[in-house]
Amino acid sequence: MECRWKALQVALILFAALTVGCTYSPSGRYSVRHDSAPLRAIGPEDVFDAVPVADPITSAGNSSPYRVLGKQYYVLKDASSYKERGTASWYGAKFHGHKTSNGEIYDLYLATAAHKTLPIPSYVRVTNLSNGRSIVVRVNDRGPFHPGRVIDLSYAAAVKLGYMALGTAQVEVEIVSVSGVDDRRDSPGGDYRYLQVGAFGVETSARELQGRLAAALAMPVFVSPVLAGESLLYRVRVGPVVDSDTMTRVQRQLVAMGYAAGQPVP
Repeated sequence: MECRWKALQVALILFAALTVGCTYSPSGRYSVRHDSAPLRAIGPEDVFDAVPVADPITSAGNSSPYRVLGKQYYVLKDASSYKERGTASWYGAKFHGHKTSNGEIYDLYLATAAHKTLPIPSYVRVTNLSNGRSIVVRVNDRGPFHPGRVIDLSYAAAVKLGYMALGTAQVEVEIVSVSGVDDRRDSPGGDYRYLQVGAFGVETSARELQGRLAAALAMPVFVSPVLAGESLLYRVRVGPVVDSDTMTRVQRQLVAMGYAAGQPVP
């Protein structure tokens, strides 16, 4: 079975450029012209659901309206009842390591997705209607801008749903509700600050801290990737914090929990 899977993976590297094609790719931004599957094969057992957390919805990636390929799109102001069926595609190696629409770094091995109108970030459950498989993904990118497609999943998510070899699948997409903060602003201004509690070289460590803090604090806790020199760090931040009294209260909570007080950052 393993040999057969690897052989299929090699064949897909040549085939994927004809079947995938999803997110918007400005000319010259990427080092290769066509998308493809990665060289390192994974199976469905290697892919894990995204963990829904109350990430703040900021202005990053949420410009509305925006225009791509001559068409105008509006980001949903309220996605609490979003549910849709349609065609899903996937994107892979061409975009790996590049920034998504909200500035995060795309990792084709994580459960993420691109969507044209859902607020970024959002969490949705995607179900393959042909086999019943489902996965929770984090929407942090825009697309697919191919006619008739409703969502563009990461390579890993497509593997989990069992349609990576086919290129597309008929799916149901449903919002996973979390109680977050909508911090989108139409114009600059406002004293929006965050507390950075840690920065990790391994995303799983950052996510573990995020989970512990989210369970204890009555505030959003989110993880944001950032390039530091040639290294990728995963920052754990609490907020937004809009006044000094709240900042002091949260810092005291962090210290009482055994963590550092946190560094205020923009």
